[in-house]
Amino acid sequence: DVGDEDLSRQVPISQSDLVTYSPVTETWVGQDISLAALCDATLRTSDNTAANKVLEALGGPDAVTTFLRAMGDEVTQLDRWETELNEATPGDLRDTTTPAAMVSSLHELLLGEVLSPAAQATLTQWLEGNEVGGPLLRAGIPDDWRIGDRTGAGGHGSRSVVAILWPPSQAPLIAAIYLTQSDASMEQRNAAIAAIGAALAETVSSMQ
Repeated sequence: DVGDEDLSRQVPISQSDLVTYSPVTETWVGQDISLAALCDATLRTSDNTAANKVLEALGGPDAVTTFLRAMGDEVTQLDRWETELNEATPGDLRDTTTPAAMVSSLHELLLGEVLSPAAQATLTQWLEGNEVGGPLLRAGIPDDWRIGDRTGAGGHGSRSVVAILWPPSQAPLIAAIYLTQSDASMEQRNAAIAAIGAALAETVSSMQ
């Protein structure tokens, strides 16, 4: 947003870059792809290689943590790259956050003054285009709510979603839901998050 990077910059993709689950970038091996397209692939399809390429452009995990600290988030930290950052080992603080910290940071990014209105609009568009969040929060909210979200999954039964939601004729909401150390199947975890979404929608609707 400050001009240190150009989203139109072309980034080469090599076979050695590929990590598990890279549905977009695996089709770009030996070619160049724009940084904007990598951001889109990361947020739309959870492409892990794209996420690493974006992270590389940002300066790596430490640079992301430094940015978060400057934004006022003293909790969230990023320490590793995809896919190691998804281990979610109990007691390991690497690559962790809390729902409260994530809600605050996402609010600052999407609704605060950290980013320009143009950058906020771009980020919001990417989040709204998420194609892998259907069974989670999106499954629990009414059809007339807008949503932009980012989902995650990891070891030890971890599943998560962070989102901005727009109930009809109301101010936007920020939500963060994290599950971990669960023996539930992926489908059961998705259903639990969808149920939380339904409860959230019911509560918000009752306040009108």
